[in-house]
Amino acid sequence: MDITRSPEKNKKYRRYAGIGAIVLALIVATVAFGRLEPAAPAVERNTLVIDEVKSGPFTRAIRATGTLVPENIRWIAAATDARVERIVVQPGTAVTADTVIIELSDPQQQQSASDASWQVRAAEGAYEAARAELQSELLDREAAAASLRAEHEQARLRAKADADLEKAGLAASITRQLSQSAADELARRVEIEERRVKTIATSQRARLATLQAQVEQARAMNDLRQQQTASLQVRAGIDGVLQQVGVQAGQRVAAGTNLARVAEPSRLKAEVRVAEVQAKDVILGQEATIDTRNGIVKARVARVDPAVSNGTVVVDLTIVDPLPQGARPDLTVDATIELDRVPRAVFVARPVSVQEMSSGSLFRVKGDKAERVKVEFGRASSEAIEIRRGLQPGDQVIVSDTSTYERSDRLEIK
Repeated sequence: MDITRSPEKNKKYRRYAGIGAIVLALIVATVAFGRLEPAAPAVERNTLVIDEVKSGPFTRAIRATGTLVPENIRWIAAATDARVERIVVQPGTAVTADTVIIELSDPQQQQSASDASWQVRAAEGAYEAARAELQSELLDREAAAASLRAEHEQARLRAKADADLEKAGLAASITRQLSQSAADELARRVEIEERRVKTIATSQRARLATLQAQVEQARAMNDLRQQQTASLQVRAGIDGVLQQVGVQAGQRVAAGTNLARVAEPSRLKAEVRVAEVQAKDVILGQEATIDTRNGIVKARVARVDPAVSNGTVVVDLTIVDPLPQGARPDLTVDATIELDRVPRAVFVARPVSVQEMSSGSLFRVKGDKAERVKVEFGRASSEAIEIRRGLQPGDQVIVSDTSTYERSDRLEIK
């Protein structure tokens, strides 16, 4: 049989059912909204740099900046302490090897040069006096030896005559013996005197060699003093252009102070600085190009500095082609060094902050939308980077800075 419900109970049931329906609708809406992806940020197309993925020969190269410097530079240093009297030639002037650039003065040096000249004369005089004295002594000894040889010869002849007389019975045996004894004694004295002459000659040669060494030493010191005096007239030393004078008239300079710099402007090289992370691939002989902002010339890597300074490595480039008009020392230039060439590769313009042999992501453009895709990068140059995986030739990708949208996987391009 049917149970009759009161109107109040019916209202309560309808109220509960409505509340349940509302809660269920909220749950369904929450789940639905949670599954919805956030709206893609809108980006103006003219603010983006879009490049096409290409396939073909890939040249790895790096860019660097530097200056043109002369291959032959001569720094002229002060040979002694001196005072700058006059600057004869100003920077920028063409000079020859004998051109006087700076005049220095040093009274003490000039006095030292004069003293050294007199010391040479004194040493030469002492040598000549000693040689004459020793020669006289040697002649005296040789004369004494000659006199003894004459006495010995006379004694020998007398002994021979006494021996002949003894055989003939005209002289006593004792006479012959005395004569022979005298001859033998003189023979020994002659031998001793000749040995003494040889010893004196050897001693004299040693003494003269010592005096000759003193003369040579005095001459060397005199040459040095004269060169130092001559260096007070500071000369260019090479044909070229005076680039710099580092002193002023009246200034006192110490020995070894750099006074001026002369360079040959006809032969220049490029001295560029390469980031240390890129310098590991730079080797001698690699081809390069140099942009002087008035023309581009070919060059070749001639030297790689083994040391790192302020995060860069100095690389010298020898210029192969004739330099364009207006190229001069200290001119700022841009250089591109070719590392190697890959016959066939997939590559794109190098995106901002992307390193070679790394993984990352790029926005691939299709119409007015861009979608983030994962990309595996390979070898890189200063302007392009190889694509190992993730993109195909013909794809359009954003290579400008997209760090603002790093939390977005899609973009709306207006």
